[in-house]
This record gives sequence, structure tokens and C-alpha cells, in this order.
Amino acid sequence: MSKPSDRCPCGWGDPYAECCGRYHGGEPAPTAEALMRSRYSAFVVQDGDYLLRTWAPENRPEEMYLDDDITWLRLVVLDRTAGGPFDTEGTVEFEAHYRHQGVREVQREDSYFRREQGQWVYVAPRV
Repeated sequence: MSKPSDRCPCGWGDPYAECCGRYHGGEPAPTAEALMRSRYSAFVVQDGDYLLRTWAPENRPEEMYLDDDITWLRLVVLDRTAGGPFDTEGTVEFEAHYRHQGVREVQREDSYFRREQGQWVYVAPRV
């Protein structure tokens, strides 16, 4: 991101500072989808600390290594179940499009999220 007023990479269309930037700054994401979108944006802006903070403790890696050779292109949300402001768990299925070493690729995942102490966390891919 070059400026906080640039469009947020998550695809909702708002400026980064008013969208995922506020979650990266500490405001809790209100839904599982908002958390998933903010985690995608964290990959784009290379915010490994945010990724670790929003990962369920039982699956969280000790360190986060972000690949400088990846260019994130766009996020497409395919489906979601539950994960709303009053839910305790939910899933979000998405495709993250990116370029790695000149080759366009797609990561598709159906992610499982749960709310812990009022905050959404990423648990793992749903299998």
C-alpha cells in the first residue's frame, strides 16, 4: 500500500485506512468474513504480526515468514456460513489470486474461524 487512502486490497472498495487498516491497527473484525479479508490484506501489506495475532493459538506458527516474491492480485469470496456478529464460529471459502515468479496462481481455501473472548480468530482450513 502506498497511501492509507488507496483502495483496500480486500476488495470491498473502501480506502485501506477505513477498511482493513483499522483491523490491522487493533480494532476487532466484527465478522469471520471481515477477519478473512483483513488477513488477506495483511499478506498484501506484509503485516505478519497481524496474521499471528489473529491465528488460533493451537495452530499458530511461532514465526511468520512472508514471501517477497509473491504479488497478490485479488481476493474472491465464494461462500460463507455463519460467522456473523452474534455467531461463535463460521467459515469463509475464498480464492486468493497471486503471481509468483511470473506465474499466475490461485489459492482456494474454505477457512474455519471461531470467536474467542469476543474476537474472531483463524483456526485452519476446513477439511
